[in-house]
Amino acid sequence: MPAQFEDLVKLMARLRAPDGCPWDRQQTPESLRTYLLEETYEVLDAIERGEGEVLRDELGDLLLQVLFLSQIAREEGHFTIEDVLGRLHEKLVRRHPHVFGDKQAETPEQVLKNWEALKAEERGEKRAGNAGQLLADVPRTLPALLEAYQLTRRAAQVGFDWRRLEDLLAKLDEELKELREALGAGVEKERLEDEVGDLLFVVVNLARHLRIDPELALRGTNRKFVSRFRQIEEELKRQGKRWQETSLEEMDALWEASKQREPHR
Repeated sequence: MPAQFEDLVKLMARLRAPDGCPWDRQQTPESLRTYLLEETYEVLDAIERGEGEVLRDELGDLLLQVLFLSQIAREEGHFTIEDVLGRLHEKLVRRHPHVFGDKQAETPEQVLKNWEALKAEERGEKRAGNAGQLLADVPRTLPALLEAYQLTRRAAQVGFDWRRLEDLLAKLDEELKELREALGAGVEKERLEDEVGDLLFVVVNLARHLRIDPELALRGTNRKFVSRFRQIEEELKRQGKRWQETSLEEMDALWEASKQREPHR
């Protein structure tokens, strides 16, 4: 292990020692979940912003969580950071037989196909599939959009998938129709939640068929919304107007103007 990494491992052990930091000693895997999630999203944000120095720092913060959890596991006699590194090394070699073995994979698509087949074997499943187990290891703690993407991607591996994009678009129209009918019938909130959920699920499938990660697509749209909304705020400030004094029609006009100023338009 490089000296810097060894120093970090020792530092983490020192912080968790009886005479170490009271806060660090108090933490558990359960209490660290929030920080792990926060650091992951901060890494994503740094990547999207293209800020190299910020990304460097955020990756360090994310690595801290790995070291923290590994140190707790060492103390409890489960595994060590060396075990984590060793298993990762084994996995990378095993899942890259086109690099370290005699399997062929000339395209990224072939690599992914081989990768998923190897993962299925590791789960003790063949391509015929074991009903009831195929979706078992999709974490329920994922954001719902990402969970839906992983569930449908996993199901598609055994052929449970839409064959044609046209069929998916027809299903999207069907779900929109059902939502409109539910709204017209004045159904209870739970029914509306079901219909909206069905609609979102189809959209996730549509994104997957187009080879688009729906989580990243929505994050991009969120950023775009923030940018356009800020331009409306700045224009209203320039005009000396408040939100309460601005009609929806005026806001729509400012929104359209902000769209026209975007580089790709």
